[in-house]
Amino acid sequence: MRLFDRVFCGSDEMLAKAEESLSAIIAECGEDAPMILPETAYNMACSLAYAGKKISNLRELREALDIIKGMMGKEYNTTNIFRTGVATAMAAEVIEACKYVKTSTPYEGTVYHGHFTDAEVRELGVPLVTGDIPGFVVIIDEAPSDEEAMQLIKGYQSRGIFVFLIGGIIEQAVRSGFQFTGGLDDFKVRVVATGEDIWSVGHIISLVVRAAMIFGAVQPGDWDGYMDYTFNRIRAFVNAFAPLDDITVACGGGAIALGFPVITNDESEDSHMWRVPKSLLIQPNTQDFIETSLEARDIKLKITNIDIPVAYSSAFEGEIIRKKDTHVDIDGSRLDCFELVQTKELTEVEDHAIILEGPDIDEFEPGSKMNLAVIVEVAGKNIQTDFEPVFERKFHNFINCAEGIMHTGQRDMIRIRVSNTAFAAGFRARHIGEILYAKVKSEYGSVVDKCQVRIFTTPEKCKEERAFANTVFDKRDARLATLTDESVDVFYTCILCQAFSPSHVCIVTPERLGLCGAVSWLDAKATNELDPTGPCQIVTKERLIDERVGRYEDVNEAVQQYSHGALEQVTLYSILEDPMTSCGCFECICGIEPFSNGFVIVNREHVGMTPLGMTFSEMASMTGGGVQTPGYMGHGKHFIASKKFLKAEGGMGRVVWLPKALKEQLRTKLDATAKELYGIDNFTDMIADETITEDPEQLLEFLTSVGHPVLEMEPLL
Repeated sequence: MRLFDRVFCGSDEMLAKAEESLSAIIAECGEDAPMILPETAYNMACSLAYAGKKISNLRELREALDIIKGMMGKEYNTTNIFRTGVATAMAAEVIEACKYVKTSTPYEGTVYHGHFTDAEVRELGVPLVTGDIPGFVVIIDEAPSDEEAMQLIKGYQSRGIFVFLIGGIIEQAVRSGFQFTGGLDDFKVRVVATGEDIWSVGHIISLVVRAAMIFGAVQPGDWDGYMDYTFNRIRAFVNAFAPLDDITVACGGGAIALGFPVITNDESEDSHMWRVPKSLLIQPNTQDFIETSLEARDIKLKITNIDIPVAYSSAFEGEIIRKKDTHVDIDGSRLDCFELVQTKELTEVEDHAIILEGPDIDEFEPGSKMNLAVIVEVAGKNIQTDFEPVFERKFHNFINCAEGIMHTGQRDMIRIRVSNTAFAAGFRARHIGEILYAKVKSEYGSVVDKCQVRIFTTPEKCKEERAFANTVFDKRDARLATLTDESVDVFYTCILCQAFSPSHVCIVTPERLGLCGAVSWLDAKATNELDPTGPCQIVTKERLIDERVGRYEDVNEAVQQYSHGALEQVTLYSILEDPMTSCGCFECICGIEPFSNGFVIVNREHVGMTPLGMTFSEMASMTGGGVQTPGYMGHGKHFIASKKFLKAEGGMGRVVWLPKALKEQLRTKLDATAKELYGIDNFTDMIADETITEDPEQLLEFLTSVGHPVLEMEPLL
């Protein structure tokens, strides 16, 4: 019973620390002091999830701690030990939460991240669904050496695994030169220094249960629902270095309860009593932690061999290369740079030819800017020119996955930075070609039989080829502009997100892209043709029921089928009548604003308040998990400028408030659509933003002063 005893002792330690922390902050601030974690609609998520307890002040937090104490039994059975382990994580959340009572940024100025916002939880959604993040690991305490610590971190990073660090391994990483910011940049490169103490594990469990709420619509208090979701849908595991103290063992009990195997090198004399097949594994050799962990969680990695001198993994996709760390800057905003895919005949393409015309990266002065034109030529018996922009859009992801390389933009507005470190490792222009060749052939091998890459770096040639590329882009845009929901014969489903949101189904049309913003009608069409049994299936549109709201009998049958009966019907153009569901990965959320008779839209990046009195996280809690919430809807950014957006409610003219950054991003398209629909010039200037007001009464005054078209529309309610 040694393992049980250690869990019980560890849970007692965590509870005592939680009681001490809570008593101290109550003595200082009083029981009525608010207890609000920043940028989340699921405050104190662990207590909310497992105890069903909503917490808004320290008095309620004390009540929650009493519930947690009651969950920590001492019976010698697996049910009790697992419940005690989860309660230990809940107590850890209490300890960390106490740090946020007097400040929303207790870790400011440190490398530690602390609390994860709802936006960060949602940021994990799409890559976890697509497999770009195959899973995540929590690494606890100090490795046997700094070298082994970095080997483990880099090993997981190179495999795309998201890495959360707790305790001494963080200091080891810092000593080894790993750069932490304690902020969003760490989250983007998928290595996060969560906290220095074991109780920072509370932040990770909070992230996990919020994923269940956001993507799985699991309700507060549904203990079995959370256990089922974390066990079957979240691919996570723990690495804990010896020697393990009791409090870490207790947290391990909670991890195993959630379905997360624990791998440790602890070989103490009683360790033979700890072995639990597939759940608690003793691996004496830390060099084998990675393979043991992946096997225990049944994670199978898709490996693509790319002949480049730097590591390649989706974990590097969010890496930021600063100016001072840049060897060359390929800047399409100042020089002639672009990326283009062209379909050719089989006889015109030499497979795996990487052709460089002009000086290579090592012929430019460090820190200088250079021209770069990349033309990827593809050929195949089943290839279509419609696939060209689909391939191009993926170049951003493909190139960004190389360590030390940063890519932004597309078409002729690209920017690529090659870091000093990548250059020193031997990265050159042809390696961009190697990446694109390998990824195009592996991702689209069903239609691409041959692929070659031509790269130009001389200013004269880049200018000449850019002019040609722009004629191609213009022709594509002209064709896309004619694609409407009425002009095509079919729509498509997208059920990629069902890995996390089992009942959600997107219906993708030419004028309504997927709510994640990453799947257009052409993308869905290409996906279906490349993978006929995949996530994007054809939906006929032959049996129209109501044109105004976009209701089709065919679409209803599709959502019934692909939501496994959870959904009976949807409309494509209404937010009030059976709106399309959301998974939680949406770029934006739209909500009804009763004062103005309009709608407020906020995007995930915006952290401020809205005229609805809710932040993005709070608005997002109104929908998600595949449920329909009339009046609220998740959607992609560019759907806002569509003529089909809110069509049943009067169209885009109902939009009364947008965050300023989003408004400026969409200005040209918004103005063009408004001109066509309402004959209004500069419509974007009639939309309020946070610099104008966040107050609903002041919003109405502003709309009146600018003559916003919503004032002339019929009441919504």
